[in-house]
This record gives sequence, C-alpha cells and structure tokens, in this order.
Amino acid sequence: MSLARAVAAANARARREGVEIDRSLVMAAEHASAGGVCWRISYGPRDYVHRRGGDVIIHVGLEDGRVQRVLRGQ
Repeated sequence: MSLARAVAAANARARREGVEIDRSLVMAAEHASAGGVCWRISYGPRDYVHRRGGDVIIHVGLEDGRVQRVLRGQ
C-alpha cells in the first residue's frame, strides 16, 4: 500500500510541475537517503533515445506518503 500511496502523491505533484503523466515513462524504486528510506518516483519522456533532460524525480516518504523532494533533470 505504501507504493500506491507514494505514486498517488507523486502524480499529484508531477502534474503541478507540468508533467504529462500519460505521456511519461514512470519508474519507482526504494531509495536510501540521509533521512531514511523513501520511494523514488521518476517521470521521463517515453521517446528518450537521442534526448536529454526533461526528467522529474520525486522522493516520497515510505512511512507518511509525503513528498520530500523534487528534482528536475537538465
């Protein structure tokens, strides 16, 4: 259930950041950070070959389901 909650929170934040979720390649993984373990939800272009940047990475707390950090690729 924590992954589903994390993806829902990340999707809401990604939309606010201008990400077209239905046109993105979405990946999820557990990630160890200084604050503990979190979910790392990545949104990138589906047509990523010969393309640079445009990725949005959102860290969501494993326990509370809150967005901790938003990173943008260059």
